[in-house]
Amino acid sequence: MKPAPFDYVLARSAAEALDHLGQVGADGKVLAGGQSLIPTLNFRLARPRLLVDINGATELAGLREADGTLTVGALVRQRTLERWARTRLPLFADALPLVGHLATRTRGTVVGSLVHADPAAELPALLLACDGAVVARGRAGERVIPGRDLYRGPLTTALDPDELATEARFALPGDDAGWGFAEVARRHGDFALAGAAALVWRDPAGRVTRARLAFFGVGGTPVLAGVAERVLAGETPTPSRIAEAARAAAATLTPEADLHATVEYRRRVAAVLAERTLAAAAGRARLPR
Repeated sequence: MKPAPFDYVLARSAAEALDHLGQVGADGKVLAGGQSLIPTLNFRLARPRLLVDINGATELAGLREADGTLTVGALVRQRTLERWARTRLPLFADALPLVGHLATRTRGTVVGSLVHADPAAELPALLLACDGAVVARGRAGERVIPGRDLYRGPLTTALDPDELATEARFALPGDDAGWGFAEVARRHGDFALAGAAALVWRDPAGRVTRARLAFFGVGGTPVLAGVAERVLAGETPTPSRIAEAARAAAATLTPEADLHATVEYRRRVAAVLAERTLAAAAGRARLPR
């Protein structure tokens, strides 16, 4: 199929993009990498009146690290983050090669995937695991939307139609954090049937001081499983304790059935992946001296 007719404009700055979006409201769409938007246009699942291309807004390019926070501009490609993560952030280094295919990561943007809000995508779960946020700019000014408040439902976020997501911010976990990432997909590059990302910190005695467990593919939005942290906090992460945390976290999920998996299958896979990723993260966590 071909897209429904639309007008196109190349914005040379974020301010120019906002002017255009403000004129059309919900009838406008932002084009950055286009790896999610173009298919939805081709299937006519989206029929914007105006497509605002922000690739001319070079102020939105760039990836920078400062004060324990990684800031990713709206034009940063997934492949750029993947390369950066190889030496700086092993959780992302494990996860990003599983995002789509090399060709889509080379063109697709990090922020674009975050605000596309596919519940089976990896990056929104990483945003939750890293206590991340998305910065939105609109006519009323700029606001920071924490990841836990960003996702409202499948392909739906708290962004207003006339707002532009200008960057994403991830809290860097530090060298002492252990990490784990795993997913189950029918084929490489497919959206996951279920997936999990975990971070664990431990004290000198080996007890868990903090944990993060985020699921994807098991509900209408990515899910941050706070119950896992509560089960593990202050405890030695023995196999039985980790299994208990994983079961408790999976029990809170409300997955949906589709052509590929039943509700029960997704919940069982989520429990297994949670146990694996928490165990990996606990084993990799560096004990402070």
